[in-house]
Amino acid sequence: MVFLPQDAIIAEEKLTKYLLVPLPKDDKSKFLAKAGYTLENWQQLKLDLRAQVLTQPAEAIETTRYGQKYAIRACLRGINGVELNV
Repeated sequence: MVFLPQDAIIAEEKLTKYLLVPLPKDDKSKFLAKAGYTLENWQQLKLDLRAQVLTQPAEAIETTRYGQKYAIRACLRGINGVELNV
């Protein structure tokens, strides 16, 4: 079992230009909105991911030309108290 470093990079662009932006395909923003996350509070999502998700064990799933990919299965409690399985 592996734990990713607490100071792992969570790119601002990944949150503000992908996860919290409505997309025509594979939209994640509606899912995260259920827990109260929006573009206006992306910093809180970053803090919550670091505190709630990065503290859980990670599983190596594949190596790509960009490096090792990991999967972390965790519960993310949003700013409105709603819990999401991520």
